[in-house]
Amino acid sequence: MTRARRPISLQEAADRLGVHYMTAYRYVRTGRLPARREGVQWMVDPADLAKMRPPERTTRGHGTIRSEGPAKLAARMAAGDEAGAWGVVEAALASGVEAADIYLDLLVPALEVVGEGWAAAELTVADEHRATAVALRLVGRLGPRFARRGRKRGTVVVGAPAGEQHGLPSAILADLLRGVGFEVLDMGANTPAASFAETAKEASRLVATAIAITTPGGDAAGRAVVKALRQADLGVPILVGGGAVRDRAHALRLGADEWSGHDGRSALVAIERIAR
Repeated sequence: MTRARRPISLQEAADRLGVHYMTAYRYVRTGRLPARREGVQWMVDPADLAKMRPPERTTRGHGTIRSEGPAKLAARMAAGDEAGAWGVVEAALASGVEAADIYLDLLVPALEVVGEGWAAAELTVADEHRATAVALRLVGRLGPRFARRGRKRGTVVVGAPAGEQHGLPSAILADLLRGVGFEVLDMGANTPAASFAETAKEASRLVATAIAITTPGGDAAGRAVVKALRQADLGVPILVGGGAVRDRAHALRLGADEWSGHDGRSALVAIERIAR
């Protein structure tokens, strides 16, 4: 008897196919690649993966982000060199990398490089601020690439609670959600609980709310947003996630219905799951 192969994650499936995660994710959404959810992760049967034809290569490349890409982008961002940073992004786009993969496999890792450099005292506060400012401008330039025509799948309100100074995570998630057909209201950083709830209450065809907490010590503010959303009686799931929310149990202790994971990739999967 042949032993059944254990399922693999969608990220591993993408690696085996030689495509980016978002490309494999689109295969799942369109039914081309069977997959099932386990928590906030998609799992794939290796037998189904073996039936997939590798994507055709073109003369302009197959959209691979070079391993040195994030470090190169981080250096340009820390220097405040928007033109140089955009040159790194533009080269990846020209090679066939899609905008979602620019976020997930280039910009986010570059921000992690900056954060690690700051933590190791290799970068200054000024470097970090310059990098953040450039990253925000890159998101602004990439944003229009996520626009989708046609009827939307519903509205998602995203943002960070009061005291949370990082608006990039929700901005990136907002674009990823727009790219798969959602209307998104991005509240950004440092959002008062009452304002979050007011926006959600007024949203048309609301399907979910998502709160991003990336700074340690943000539990009380996150809990306050969840409480305000509960009092608004919206009737939709409340998701909480981000780098400072350790796991699902942590999210549930804050009053959430579900954990959206640590990053935009897992948050996208979680929101898609509850919005179907």
